Amino acid sequence: MKFDNVLSEINGCGKFQIMIILIQSISRLSLPCHFLLNNFIAAMPSHHCNLSGLDNGSIFGNLTQEQRLVVSIPQQEDGGPSSCEMFPEPQYQLLFNTSNMTNTDRIPCQNGWVYDHSTFTSTVATEWDLVCNGKGMNKATATLFFIGVMCGAPLFGFLSDRFGRRTMLMVSYLSSMAFATMSAFSTSYLMFVIMRFFTGFALAGISIISFVLNVEWFDIHHRTFAGVIVSLDWTLGNWLLVGIAYFVRDWRRLILAATSPLLLSVFAWRWLPESARWLVASGQAEKAHGFLRQCAHINKRSMPMADITPEMLVKSVTAERSHKKYTLIDLVRTPNIRKLTICTGIVWFGVAFTYYGISLNITGFGLNIYLTQFLYAFIEMPGKIGVFYFLNKIGRKPGQVWTLLLTGLCLLINMWIPKDMREFSAIVSIIGKGLSEGSFTIIYLYTTELFPTVVRQNGLGYTAFVARLGVSIAPLIFLLEDVWQRLPAVIFCMVAIGSGLVASLLPETLNICLPEFIEDIEKPRAESKLGRKQTEGQHLNKENFSDENDEEKMNLREAM
Repeated sequence: MKFDNVLSEINGCGKFQIMIILIQSISRLSLPCHFLLNNFIAAMPSHHCNLSGLDNGSIFGNLTQEQRLVVSIPQQEDGGPSSCEMFPEPQYQLLFNTSNMTNTDRIPCQNGWVYDHSTFTSTVATEWDLVCNGKGMNKATATLFFIGVMCGAPLFGFLSDRFGRRTMLMVSYLSSMAFATMSAFSTSYLMFVIMRFFTGFALAGISIISFVLNVEWFDIHHRTFAGVIVSLDWTLGNWLLVGIAYFVRDWRRLILAATSPLLLSVFAWRWLPESARWLVASGQAEKAHGFLRQCAHINKRSMPMADITPEMLVKSVTAERSHKKYTLIDLVRTPNIRKLTICTGIVWFGVAFTYYGISLNITGFGLNIYLTQFLYAFIEMPGKIGVFYFLNKIGRKPGQVWTLLLTGLCLLINMWIPKDMREFSAIVSIIGKGLSEGSFTIIYLYTTELFPTVVRQNGLGYTAFVARLGVSIAPLIFLLEDVWQRLPAVIFCMVAIGSGLVASLLPETLNICLPEFIEDIEKPRAESKLGRKQTEGQHLNKENFSDENDEEKMNLREAM
């Protein structure tokens, strides 16, 4: 009996599995709160040069604040004061004539800046004056955070395979809270970015371990459902972030508030079971048997466990293992798997790069920052529902291709919308955000089905690394606005369309057996299908299974 048969017998999608999802949803709510936190803690409010050094003249002292800005700071195209420049001396003639304004010398701000605190009481940008020439450092805060996530993912993946999902999840909880708290009390910019790096590093553990632990407790027939349900935590966390940020306008307190769900997760951790599959694989069959009995009891399927022993569990897992040890090198060793590796890497880069390019640009439409963030989160729900329809009715490949192409189309349209049509621009962007979220949801399941079982974990680790690389680069692209205002949008558009075209080179996986070995990828698909059917028939006969029992066939095909 295969391990998936055991889960099916005790209901692989019952109250026990729902309990696991609910317990872990508490910690998963904090992921979008931190991953998109830079939109608020590093926001750059309206600002202009500090004019306190010009208060010596009697004429200047008698002017109103509005008049002081006119004579001291050049105007921008929209008529507002420049954010980064000032005049060396007050230009009193500008009170009567602004025609020669462009011929007046300008210098950078000499005495710091004055910030508009109507939206934020304080941000990282206002704390350390990360504006104008320092705005690159402000964008780097998000990049360094995502580099931390990129570095933490493979390490926590390795440690969770060695020490267990549940143990490393607690380590991730505690270390995330510790580093996030230290970042909130940072006394310098350097300390802040270092702590944000390690916060991202620790949060990567929650991101990958919680997903794996959820999926490993579902049977084979409900894993697509499990993946979509787990992804809804991101949408709920997005809404939570909007609510917290609206009421907490100070960046230090906002970090602490965004981290608070983890404190509850630490207390709920005691009811979280370890992965029974991992326990069996690591030689702890007795503990695995105990958790399976608990699962059967909660799901009211205790009868099947009476005939299942720890020894049977050991056989159910070891029988599925291949004797050969596979590594990352096997992802590029042969032609077809190498093509698959390259294409999925490009698609993952494009999906993550585009998604965060849209998500981190919530101030570019002239709308309220909180309203824009809320609408971005709101559109994700129908996006995920649409994805579920695509996955089951139309297929993975068309869904992946068209969500990326349409995301690129939305970005292209948005570039040419006039500035006075901000509401329409926001609508197009929100639609693009929903499509990009759909592409992100699809790629997780699609990649799992594309890679053979023997290298599936290595394939997912590789694609996760490439995705985080794209996420790290995305915030820095906005600095190219100084070269050409539309250049960032052009880049995001080209990447979305390009990765969509690359996705069209991938094979369809809807209603097709998962590949078990690299040899299955290397064979021509028609030959592979025929050979697989023949092989499956032989195995079915050997195992005394009926050819008409589709459920048992599926369990035999799936190797964990």
